[in-house]
Amino acid sequence: MDHTEHFYGRSAAGMPSVASTAAPTPQRPGTPSESVGRNPFGDGVESQASHRSSGNPANPFASPDASRPASSLDSASALGRYDGGQRYFHSRRVRKGEIEKPWTKQADPKEKWVTILPLLGIFIGLAISGVLVWDGIRSVVKHKYCLVLEEDWSNGFNEKIWQKEVQVGGFGNGEFEQTTGGDQNVYIENGNLIIKATPQDDALMQQDYTINLLKDGTCTSKLPADCIAVTNITTGNSSIVPPVLSGRINTRPGATIKYGRVEVTAKLPAGDWLWPAIWMMPRDSVYGPWPQSGEIDLMESRGNNYTYPQGGNNIMSSALHWGPNPANDGWWRTNVKRQALHTTYSAGFNTFGLEWSQKYLFTYVNSRLLQVLYVNFDTPMWSRGNFPTQDANGTRIVDIWSSTGRDQTPFDQPFYLILNLAVGGTNGWFEDNVNGKPWLDASPNAKKDFWQAKDKWFPTWTQPQMEVSKVMMWQQCDGDEDL
Repeated sequence: MDHTEHFYGRSAAGMPSVASTAAPTPQRPGTPSESVGRNPFGDGVESQASHRSSGNPANPFASPDASRPASSLDSASALGRYDGGQRYFHSRRVRKGEIEKPWTKQADPKEKWVTILPLLGIFIGLAISGVLVWDGIRSVVKHKYCLVLEEDWSNGFNEKIWQKEVQVGGFGNGEFEQTTGGDQNVYIENGNLIIKATPQDDALMQQDYTINLLKDGTCTSKLPADCIAVTNITTGNSSIVPPVLSGRINTRPGATIKYGRVEVTAKLPAGDWLWPAIWMMPRDSVYGPWPQSGEIDLMESRGNNYTYPQGGNNIMSSALHWGPNPANDGWWRTNVKRQALHTTYSAGFNTFGLEWSQKYLFTYVNSRLLQVLYVNFDTPMWSRGNFPTQDANGTRIVDIWSSTGRDQTPFDQPFYLILNLAVGGTNGWFEDNVNGKPWLDASPNAKKDFWQAKDKWFPTWTQPQMEVSKVMMWQQCDGDEDL
């Protein structure tokens, strides 16, 4: 049996296979080893013998090239070939010269504007934006600030700077707390100032009892209503002494500013009907009683949780109070809320800030870029308020601020800082009939109703204190503060 027949074998009919009957391939002189098994069709398809002779083992699962139909074997120019005998695809369907080349055609002159106009619009937009940014930066008044107060409580409670307010009258809001002057409700702990609310002694609610702060000389107000409270059960009177003790402090003795900056870093309380506040009042009521001389609220919040409709300890608000009388307070025109981002203001410390000048006033949280309330003093506050010409009693309402000639009046006088934790109240800060509020603002039994619901609200007081780690106050000192 010859070599070819031995490799491919015979068919079942005894006839030699195609490989055994193929004509011998002529050898090129000088290359006998390359000529072995070369395909006579010259299409680059080599026999397995050539692979075997070249030292490459043949694929035992591959069909012999000679057994393929002739239609599968094309010329080398059609299939292509590079060194090594491998073939690559070459399309017969696209002939040379038939490929479209639109980029070689001459473009319509108008088509360039399709590119030029959008680019021109972008350039003009960027130029306008740049001018606006430049003008905004140029127009911002840059002030020089001088430090007035830097308080971190490392030296304890400095009574030359701070005053503890001691009263029982509710501070005009019908609040339910008695503010104390000792260390029970205002004290330093772990380097922070703590203002804590605690329940009053229940025995003072069950018997006739009088708190008279005028008698012991501790009251910080001169009004009897602010200094005297009574529980009266003998005559069936519904009055009781304040059901809660808490604290309120201010910087009136040693730190006031007229234009400048204030920053208070604090963690707010958690508990129903707690009312923390960081705010400012005028040192002197130059334009008259509240709110004629103004009020600046950097932060007010509620201790209720996030489900409280008016906003619990996940919401803080800033406001200005200003107007000819309490019935015409323009605070609702200058009141803005800010929600904590995926947290609450009682979960950690935040910095509540104020920047105040002759031209503007704004509050912020943690960064001056995170503004809450912004008021531009480009219009007289009286005009902004759009107040009526007379009050409900028919008394004429007169513009009490126009004589100064300043748009920012009444916010053109020295103010001092107040930190306090109130509880309850009858001024509407906690809306009636919302989230189980246990008292009605107009009820003479409001404080008593609140106290009798102690079993409901006291368990929620998981954090009944406002903690303050730092207080900073700066005075504008570039010469314009006298305007």
